[in-house]
Amino acid sequence: MRKILSFFIFLFVFSFFISPFRSFAASNFSTDYNVTYNIQGSADTNVNLNVILTNLTQSYYASSYDIEVGFTDIRNLSATDPGGKVDAKIKKTESGSIIEVPFNAKVVGLNEKLAFNISFNTAEIAQDLKSVWEVNIPGISSTNDFANFNVTVNYPSFLGKPEFIKPALSHALESSQNSIKFTRGDLGASGISLSFGSFQVYDFDLTYHLENSNLFTTRTEIALPLTTNYQDIAIKDILPKPDNVVIDEDGNWLAKYTLSASKKLNVKVKGQAKVFLNPMPVTLSNADRAKYLKQDKFWETKNPKIVKLARELKTPRAIYDYAVKKLTYDFSRVETNSPRLGAVGALNNPDSAVCLEFTDLFIAIARSAGIPAREVNGYAYTDNSTQRPLSFIKDVLHAWPQYYDSEKNTWIMVDPTWGNTTKGVDYFDLLDFDHLAFVINGVDSSYPVPAGGYKFSNQLDTKDVNVTISSSFTPKGFSLKPGLNVNTNLIAGIPIEGNIRITNTGDSVSTNKNAYVNTDYLTPRSLNIQTPNIPPFGYIDVNFSLDKTSLLTNTSDTIKITVANASTFKKVYIAPFFLSKWAFLGGIIIGSTILIISVTFIGYRRISLLRQRRANNLRGESGEPQAKSL
Repeated sequence: MRKILSFFIFLFVFSFFISPFRSFAASNFSTDYNVTYNIQGSADTNVNLNVILTNLTQSYYASSYDIEVGFTDIRNLSATDPGGKVDAKIKKTESGSIIEVPFNAKVVGLNEKLAFNISFNTAEIAQDLKSVWEVNIPGISSTNDFANFNVTVNYPSFLGKPEFIKPALSHALESSQNSIKFTRGDLGASGISLSFGSFQVYDFDLTYHLENSNLFTTRTEIALPLTTNYQDIAIKDILPKPDNVVIDEDGNWLAKYTLSASKKLNVKVKGQAKVFLNPMPVTLSNADRAKYLKQDKFWETKNPKIVKLARELKTPRAIYDYAVKKLTYDFSRVETNSPRLGAVGALNNPDSAVCLEFTDLFIAIARSAGIPAREVNGYAYTDNSTQRPLSFIKDVLHAWPQYYDSEKNTWIMVDPTWGNTTKGVDYFDLLDFDHLAFVINGVDSSYPVPAGGYKFSNQLDTKDVNVTISSSFTPKGFSLKPGLNVNTNLIAGIPIEGNIRITNTGDSVSTNKNAYVNTDYLTPRSLNIQTPNIPPFGYIDVNFSLDKTSLLTNTSDTIKITVANASTFKKVYIAPFFLSKWAFLGGIIIGSTILIISVTFIGYRRISLLRQRRANNLRGESGEPQAKSL
């Protein structure tokens, strides 16, 4: 399996120090940067910065130089200038570290230059994530602050060639070297992202807490991680087993449970996910397109502000860029678990947004512009919660939007939240392997609820979502088991109706399989029934019908059901009504009824005669003739 490398350029913040009696602006000096990132096979990275500082004035000089980097792990720090070794210092900050470089020499005089070098090692750039390597180096604050800014990334040869490079290079990639070079013009403000490979694998262990506080039995459901056009899911186990697992209009997998009165239930779900970089095609019908354009709570497509923006922006790219620039991520709301604002609320409070507001704003404007859009909630892997925050609920979940691309015929996921918090890293043209979908909200902006959102009221801080990197994806696949429900004794001349129950006992979804109904005598001799997708631990019921036979048919036949190389059969008997068991049973019932009625009538008649005789005796009468006295 090939490994993957993706990365971004970290923010460098520079400050200059001169004589305490004079001050100067950064514009009095120009800087040229040549930065090299040497990614090692151990996942450690050596960072080498060669800097040339040029004095643009006669009046100022620099005696030291500070570089703020987003790393707390800085080891083997060394610095030199033309005067030799420099005693560089590290000062920790809330966002990383500041490297303080005092110069041995001073840059005095117009156009005078001072070249110095900084080198250090850090484990915070590269990470070996088993089947994936990630390297994160977020973007520079402003390319205008530098006369030149060149970056070279050297990577181990076992990584192979990159799957993608962003931003796109203005020059061809040299195929003979494990090295990629970027200029200031290549970088812009969005940083760099590379990827080697095609997928990432996760193991997940999820807990759902269910409770029925009613006095009567109720049915409820939980949303399982689902297979989408970006990921494959294998559900290894569900305890306790659900009544069924069904697929809703958005493609979510909903596990059904029956809870008796006042019952609590903890459901454990274990499985794997395989996340792809490029989405699979998806056909969107006109009916589906219409439902993904409608207004809903939090997606106020008909609001005048939203309508105006939709008319101005028009395209998904423009809408994404607008959300990234318009809103500001508010980290304080993550701690307070503030209520969701929705699209209009985000416009009214642009400085207090979290991932839901970025998502809602994108969806509302896109739908208003006639672009089908919906929301994805799930887990997003991050090694830096400041640059790539997670804030959907306390179980470190994330929310991001997706829109339907009619030219590519597929759903495209984007992440304007991370586009904002990483200072412009491109999460539009291509996402990453870090976004794992738990649910899709399209028909309803708030339902279903993803894993992590099913909690008892007194256990809101429990950790119910556990996701770890895995080295291999090991699904068993789907396994379909057909069952046949049809009367074994059939009456000739009456249409034959039956039902097939197809159960998926495997760990993966079964997609659009054919169920075959075959007979030896009954017609049609063969039926081909296409079944819908069946998620793991789920089943579907499919009805079928066979032609009625002639009224005098008296024979037997075998009905066989085959689906995905599994089969079942049942022998049936077809007979005229008067020879069928129903006729026999009917005759017995009718005869018994007549007999009962006859016996009842005779008994009733006898009782009536006895009553009549008893009455005559009481009056001194007899039923027998008597002799008269003379």
